[in-house]
Amino acid sequence: MGTLLPVAQKGEGVLALKASVISQAEFNSQWLYQLTEAMHATMLERNGVGIAAPQVYISKRVIIVASKPNPRYPDAPEMSPIIMINPEIVWMSEQENLGEEGCLSVQNERGSVRRANEIQVHYFDLDGTKFELRLSGFPARIVQHEVDHLNGILFVERLSE
Repeated sequence: MGTLLPVAQKGEGVLALKASVISQAEFNSQWLYQLTEAMHATMLERNGVGIAAPQVYISKRVIIVASKPNPRYPDAPEMSPIIMINPEIVWMSEQENLGEEGCLSVQNERGSVRRANEIQVHYFDLDGTKFELRLSGFPARIVQHEVDHLNGILFVERLSE
């Protein structure tokens, strides 16, 4: 297991900031590899299905999307973890769905959030290669949730009445 990082909790300033982009010089760097490795280990340790760098006190545009069944999300679909650097959602379906969300930064609180059912996201990998991916259902929800973190938004601010 890699290094485990402390997770920022609701009310802490870092979670309200708009995270900075990863610069060209930071791609393919030792610190970026170490950061994502530690983020992934921290996420797994806490039964998360995604994590954003601001949650571990690093205000940078880095997320990991890693849907798989676990005690917090027993019905999550299985997918290989994807590290997304500077992710940008470029399209969202008009069709939305309501789904239950929780967050490693909001202990013991869950709620229903309305999200686009399908999205298209542009992102870079650790080496700076650009990718475009279309996701639907739960993995699309995870990306929207994690990108919100990069913009200083917690899911509790989006709870449906």
